[in-house]
Amino acid sequence: MEGSVSPSLPSGLMGNPSSHNAGRVILDGYSINHIPVSGFPGLKKRSHAHVNRSWIKIDQGGNSKILELDKAAIMRHCSLPARDLRLLDPKFIYPSTILGRENAIVVSLEQIRCIITADEVILMNSSDANVVLYKSELCKRLQTNKEQSDDLPFEFRALELALELTCMSLDAQVKELEMEIHPVLDELASSISTLNLERVRRFKGQLLALTQRVQKVCDEIEHLMDDDGDMAEMYLTEKKLRKEAYTSSELYSQTEESGGAGVVSKSAPVSPVGSTCGVRKLQRAFSCLSSSKQGSLSSSSSSRENIDQLEMLLEAYFVVSDNTLNKSSSLKEYIDDTEDLINIKLGNVQNQLIQFELLLTAATFVATIFAVVAGVFGMNFEDSIFDYPFAFHWVLIATGVFCGMLYISFLFYFRHKKVFPL
Repeated sequence: MEGSVSPSLPSGLMGNPSSHNAGRVILDGYSINHIPVSGFPGLKKRSHAHVNRSWIKIDQGGNSKILELDKAAIMRHCSLPARDLRLLDPKFIYPSTILGRENAIVVSLEQIRCIITADEVILMNSSDANVVLYKSELCKRLQTNKEQSDDLPFEFRALELALELTCMSLDAQVKELEMEIHPVLDELASSISTLNLERVRRFKGQLLALTQRVQKVCDEIEHLMDDDGDMAEMYLTEKKLRKEAYTSSELYSQTEESGGAGVVSKSAPVSPVGSTCGVRKLQRAFSCLSSSKQGSLSSSSSSRENIDQLEMLLEAYFVVSDNTLNKSSSLKEYIDDTEDLINIKLGNVQNQLIQFELLLTAATFVATIFAVVAGVFGMNFEDSIFDYPFAFHWVLIATGVFCGMLYISFLFYFRHKKVFPL
């Protein structure tokens, strides 16, 4: 059973070959198909393919290797709760998030989803271009700077690269969308058509989604900059060195006490010697207390210095993301201005149609009057006016002059009311 587990586990994640640990590894999913289901009624088998996922492990030397790990192994190794690992699940879409934990930094920036510790980066394996670029660029930088002194610790360099690639990717997407939108907007401003309106509507939807993504990255960086506690939690190398120093001092003190006890046991157990040992222990306690105070003061000052260092790093990429956000906002304003121009043009066309409708209505009214007069004379009734042969012609002329003057009066009325200029 242990042979089936070892190929998919890194050296730092191997369990003890005892029966208790072996059973725990089985329940974590490495060989879950070998569980005797008959002993647990109602328990269903899980497929091995649904548990393990592919991860890329990158150490401080820039060496990378692909691992097959499940969620439980990652949680134990990095001391992370399950809700943090859900941010890295490719099946779900979460906004960009950077979380500082006790032993790791959980990074979910666009397609770059990884766990950064003080010694390694565990990256979600994917064929996305940003993930491949992050892996190759991080390995290249770590191998290049292996012999060079760098002020930034390992976790900050990994976090910086994730922020850099994310900001560059978002900025490139905004620029590409800007290059596509400008010709369409110019064409739409010159000739309004259904096809151009549909294209602008689609581009506006893409721009809105992209602006929200840039806004989330910008807000996340700003949130980290405003919280000193979160920034202090992200300094993993310093916390690791403190733990190692504390562990070594504890071992040294225990060794010294055991050596002192051995010397006292070999000598005569008289009271002066015992009192001398008590005095030594008391002096050691006071020295440890003073050294701990000095260490706490120095650690607090170095923590403040490291927070300033991380804050400057975050501030640089906050400026970049804010610039990208301003570009997208300017592009949205350009789209809104084009829409306003289109609405003005459409309103102008609508006004012209209304003006034409008024003219047509006035002409129809005048023609109706002329038709009524002609219809009256077309009736079959006897009147003395029909005894004159040119009487009908004069009536038509008089009616036409009246209708013409009436139409001109309508035009002057429209001009007086400023319905349309003449």
